[in-house]
Amino acid sequence: MKITVINGTEKHGITYKLKEVFLDQLRNEAEITEFYLPRDCPNFCIGCTVCFLEDEHKCKDAEYIQKIEKAILEADLLVFTSPAYVFHATGAMKAMLDHFGYRWMPHRPAKEMFGKRAVIITQCLGAGGKSAAKDIKDSLSWWGISNIRVCSFRLMGDIHWEKLSEKKKKQMTAKIENIARKVNQIDFTKPARTGLVTKFKFYAVRMMQTGLGKDDPEYADYKYWNANGWIGTERPWK
Repeated sequence: MKITVINGTEKHGITYKLKEVFLDQLRNEAEITEFYLPRDCPNFCIGCTVCFLEDEHKCKDAEYIQKIEKAILEADLLVFTSPAYVFHATGAMKAMLDHFGYRWMPHRPAKEMFGKRAVIITQCLGAGGKSAAKDIKDSLSWWGISNIRVCSFRLMGDIHWEKLSEKKKKQMTAKIENIARKVNQIDFTKPARTGLVTKFKFYAVRMMQTGLGKDDPEYADYKYWNANGWIGTERPWK
């Protein structure tokens, strides 16, 4: 099994600790590749749209983005982690996800995404963990991923692992280990099922792409959909 992890911060805090507990249950069976933000994707998307209109390899940050994408496409399991910053994922995580706008379904989704599984790990002080997870989940679902598990933790006293009560640490550890055990029981030789919501998005976009292709057969997104056979009878899921 191959796992690709996208860490929303370079800080080795509580989110990092929880991620390590999760991975510890899988290390014996997995090849793990990790990226830390912003180190591995240090620049903002500037909205130049060259990825949409021409080619994603022409992006000014392609040297970072294509390396991350390769690891994502090759992985059986994706793990995204982020503490909540003002009720949202970290700015570094948002900056990286912005670069993958061309992989959203209305543009050029990768067919490999439709069979993938993902886990999102977030934590917050008080509130914001679920909204931070939603920031990430929105992108993953529009990439074509249906099987997404969210594991969100709420802290009420301190933001340092060492200062948390033993009871709180045991509760958090037990929860993340339980999810890891469930993941470890999955047969990753079989793709995840593509859900109805994902299929609905696909067919809605297919109608849009069909119309765009009639107006401009050279439109990059339409050519991509047509080349994959999706305008016809082919589908990205099995």
